[in-house]
Amino acid sequence: MFGMAKPRILFCGYRKWALDIINAIAAPYKDKIDAVIIKSKDEYDEKIKDAKPELAFFIGWSWIIKDEIPRNVKKICLHPSPLPRYRGGSPLQHQIINGEKDSAVTYFIMDDAIDAGPILWQQPFSLDGELDEVFGRLTELGKKGLKDILDKYLATGKLDGKKQDESEATSYKRRTPKESEIKTEDFKNFTSRQIYDKIRALQDPYPNAFVVCKDGTKLYLQKAKTEEEKE
Repeated sequence: MFGMAKPRILFCGYRKWALDIINAIAAPYKDKIDAVIIKSKDEYDEKIKDAKPELAFFIGWSWIIKDEIPRNVKKICLHPSPLPRYRGGSPLQHQIINGEKDSAVTYFIMDDAIDAGPILWQQPFSLDGELDEVFGRLTELGKKGLKDILDKYLATGKLDGKKQDESEATSYKRRTPKESEIKTEDFKNFTSRQIYDKIRALQDPYPNAFVVCKDGTKLYLQKAKTEEEKE
């Protein structure tokens, strides 16, 4: 359907898991697409005017895309939440801290609202375990979704999504490093599981959970166990 010219597809991502998804897919499709890969915000600002894609993927991208890419070009974003729930910043952290057991990899078509466009592909995954285990599940499912969407586009030239249900939408702001603090009163107000979830939600590469000691220094907490797990 594209004649002799390969479609130019833009892939943008900067987190490790996002680049793992992009790199795993871009290489096998090198004979089918002209892949342009952008790995940072600075690189995006430098190269986007000359990219001229006919389809663009943003994998876990943190910045709002304005008019750098023409409106007739579909821009597809991977958001690690069961949209329309957990729109906005720090979706994985908010879900784990809120005690959610499962999340989802959601690919949606970007529009003018934040994380509110039509959903192309969505499948659930578990939030159990350490954060690197969560990222592993996210990455593998992200690869599958990207492949499915690319295959459909290359076969038909079309991508149509399902409108999100606004009645189920929730939104969160991006977390700040200051919010990683665990205060003395938290040990009285929250269960061990709730504090454990906060600690594992904020493992590397995120600003780790910490307590402030009497001399004003911070003690960082990177791993924890609950009484049930220790037994």
